[in-house]
Amino acid sequence: MALMLCGALGACSVGPDYEKPPLAVPAKWSNNAGATTAKPAEFGQWWKRLNDPTLNNIVEQAASGNLDVASAKARIREARATYDQAVGGLFPSVSGTSSATRGKSGGAGSSGSVSNTLRAGLDASWEVDLFGANRRTVEAARYGLDAAEEDLRATLVTLVGDIATNYIDVRSYQARLALARRTAATQSETAALTRAQFNAGAASGVDLANATGQVATTEAGIPTLEASLAQSMHRLGVLTGQAPTALSALLRKGGAVPAPRLPLPVGVPADVLLSRPDVRLAERQLAQATARIGAAEADRYPAISLTGSVSTSGVRLGDLAKNSSISWSFGPSLSVPVFNAGQLQAAVEAAQAQRDQQFLNLRATVLTALEEVENAVVALAQERVRHEKLAQSVASYRESARLARTLFESGSTSFIEVLDAERSLYSAEDSLIQSRVNITTQYIALNKALGGGWNGAVNAGKPEIVDRMGPRPAAFLRGDGKN
Repeated sequence: MALMLCGALGACSVGPDYEKPPLAVPAKWSNNAGATTAKPAEFGQWWKRLNDPTLNNIVEQAASGNLDVASAKARIREARATYDQAVGGLFPSVSGTSSATRGKSGGAGSSGSVSNTLRAGLDASWEVDLFGANRRTVEAARYGLDAAEEDLRATLVTLVGDIATNYIDVRSYQARLALARRTAATQSETAALTRAQFNAGAASGVDLANATGQVATTEAGIPTLEASLAQSMHRLGVLTGQAPTALSALLRKGGAVPAPRLPLPVGVPADVLLSRPDVRLAERQLAQATARIGAAEADRYPAISLTGSVSTSGVRLGDLAKNSSISWSFGPSLSVPVFNAGQLQAAVEAAQAQRDQQFLNLRATVLTALEEVENAVVALAQERVRHEKLAQSVASYRESARLARTLFESGSTSFIEVLDAERSLYSAEDSLIQSRVNITTQYIALNKALGGGWNGAVNAGKPEIVDRMGPRPAAFLRGDGKN
């Protein structure tokens, strides 16, 4: 009955039709203790709100030169070709043949006769997509192309976040190095004053040793910071698709740690379903897996193919066009699965299990996205509170160090108080720099969690390697790999 109905209608499709699954998300962010009505989230080119032209320049370089992005572009080209190949399966295929032979007839030793035979023809075949196997394959390929495009967007989101994070690390290490060198210089002045007092009999050897040791301790941290700075610079160079040291000269010029404009509108949780490319990627993969169930199910039904051929033959070229030399054939063929030991049904069940995996992956991706946003919101808010306290701490320790140094120079206090005050001030100032960096880093994490990233034009059609196609004289492969 199904066969008769599909024959009457022309064609039909088996298997489930894809529908976007409903995904439950909260109405608002639980950690966004702000206005009762959330503003629309800001996604586009969020790094430009850090107002750092050098960062903007590096992001531009990375978007065009990063190797992961180039690989994602190649996957789009592959998905496009796969889709075109699947679409071609919906149409008939035609091939032409021609031959020319020359032969001799007659027994051995006889003169015989020599004859020529020319043949030309066309062969055509078409699989009637009666139960939608080819259409489901095209549908799956189209979803695969969508998924490849979302994969490119996800790669760009990750790339921009990594670029910004490593750039902030560079500015962080430069700021901490400047602080360490300033502190070491101040401590060296204190050590010189202590040495002068020791020579005059006004300070003890313990004071001099402590002063000298404190300078060495501060200076000992500088090589570690220099190594971390170089590593962050090298990472940025590689992320832009260049040599590790390609950006060193540009970054060595220095610059302040960029500060974001806050607060950042984060919208509502439902926005992540539309803005996060990894969520959209998982949804397209679910759609693709659903279409593959129909393709597997269609293999369990009969298949009809139409084949035909036209050929002509003759002893001379002019004979090929004569009616008497033309022959043709046309007819359908029917293939019906009779017994396959359950293999086709097992293929359907495997496709259904793969669809279930993609559905669970989509749910997990959504939950991960919600978790990342919640974590970034609370981390950013709490770091801002911490930064305020650290700023107060620095102000207090700075006053304490000034007073301790003044009292020590006048002989009214011991060097231990100066030592403790300067050590506490250096630690507090270093923590304040790191807190300022953490605020910007959490700002970056929040934008990544919201799905913000590159939204400019990306040319995915240009191949990395241009091959020489078409006929050309053959050449032996040389040992150096050149033809």
